[in-house]
Amino acid sequence: MSIGVKIKVWGDYALFSRPELRVERYSYDVITPSAARGILEAIYWHPGLKWVIDRIHVLNPIIFTSVRRNEVKSKISASNALSAYNGAPKELYLNTKSEIVQRASMILKDVSYCIEAHFEITKQANANDNPGKFKDIIMRRLKRGECFHQPYFGCREFPAHFSLWREETLTTAYAAEEIRDLGLMLYDLDYSDPQNIQPMFFRAVMRGGVLDLRECEVVR
Repeated sequence: MSIGVKIKVWGDYALFSRPELRVERYSYDVITPSAARGILEAIYWHPGLKWVIDRIHVLNPIIFTSVRRNEVKSKISASNALSAYNGAPKELYLNTKSEIVQRASMILKDVSYCIEAHFEITKQANANDNPGKFKDIIMRRLKRGECFHQPYFGCREFPAHFSLWREETLTTAYAAEEIRDLGLMLYDLDYSDPQNIQPMFFRAVMRGGVLDLRECEVVR
């Protein structure tokens, strides 16, 4: 059994990085299904519940802007951390002068979406877990603006605001546009084998400003 919800999410900036452009980051045109799922899991996550994204409604026009951001080009070695834990004199810091680099990013500006999703009960649900119970918790959290951690649009420096969708009508920024092909887009990651996590992609086609994911073909 599945129960659906509609959630409005919005923010000043977003960066849904294309995996083929990892150095100079470039965002997808719209939020990816995995990023949308991440926002819902930030609001409410439970091992007995699985979020499934059905449709994404693009409420604001797609606007790109370019920024330069400070990033580090390396990370602290796990072997150094283990050696330090065992008492070896290892340095557990990064030299900012040599490690920080400035990189350009093409990000989205003034984003707003309506995420239409449903949840399904998993095998990890307890005996007293049921769809009605989960829906009551989710609706209560949405109305109060509660979350486990601050949702974000691709990167943590771009926070996402959220609320329960309360309006009867839903008009997108591209309601008059019949079709827009966005090309291949990241759908999600396959964690069935923790030692070999595989990306999954789909052909993103926006019709009337709506990305319908209910019958999309996912390829690995």
